[in-house]
Amino acid sequence: MIPALLFGAGAGAGLWLLLTWAFPPRPALSDQLSRIARGQATPILLAADDAWVRTWGRIFVPCLRMLGLPGAKTEADLRVTGRGVDTHLASKAVLAVAGLLAPWLLQALLALVGLSLAAEVPLLAGLALAALGFVTPDLEVRAKAIRLRREFRDALSAFLDLVWITLAGGAGVEAALVDAAAVGTGPAFDKIRRALHAAQLTRTTPWVTLRRLGEELDITELAELAASISLAGTEGARVRASLAAKAQALRTYQVTDAETEAQAATERMALPVTLLFLGFLGFIAYPAVIQVLNGL
Repeated sequence: MIPALLFGAGAGAGLWLLLTWAFPPRPALSDQLSRIARGQATPILLAADDAWVRTWGRIFVPCLRMLGLPGAKTEADLRVTGRGVDTHLASKAVLAVAGLLAPWLLQALLALVGLSLAAEVPLLAGLALAALGFVTPDLEVRAKAIRLRREFRDALSAFLDLVWITLAGGAGVEAALVDAAAVGTGPAFDKIRRALHAAQLTRTTPWVTLRRLGEELDITELAELAASISLAGTEGARVRASLAAKAQALRTYQVTDAETEAQAATERMALPVTLLFLGFLGFIAYPAVIQVLNGL
């Protein structure tokens, strides 16, 4: 009874996917009008989707978007890694379908050689593999985003030093930001240059686009930098001391983070030694335990 119910649910989900692909949902007019009324700006960072997603992902992506995927945190992680949202959702769906069908393929191969498993085994294994394949892209993107955010903070510390040096040389705030961003290399400086270029194209102040970039990437230090620079640009505050203090705070945070990772690595290295010691104790105690059990 349970396999029949699961097969029926799978067939219904497949029909729903086909109907969604044939008749894609259209956003409500009220949602579009409310978005225009709020004046939502175009994101600074836009990632292009892979070519295969435009062909095969159309079946799965609309359905997953209707379920509210991905979340706000995952979208920020995708912006940091430079991966398109549709590519991410299509990867989740493809891995889930592959995990669901893999045990049945193994069952078919076993049937060719005269072996077979109970129907519950590939069914339960397929569900477990499908769940694992569905969450694997999220875990991969999250781990990569954590690493890239750490690298961005390292680059931001160097960027602050360059801005501070340029300001000390007598340059203006906007010129100091542009010159400092032009010197650096790497993904972090590329994103900062893109934000400053967007400010020039839209005729807005650079600290506004830097704040938006910090919100899109979920990097609070960049938003705090934009707030400090805005004081110098709008109220004429002396910002050099503030930038130097923020750069020093970022370096202190980097050192503390490195020490924490080193301590965690040391604890992980002690785990195999502990397991080896416990195994050695069990090997020594095994004869005595057998003698006691046989004596009972």
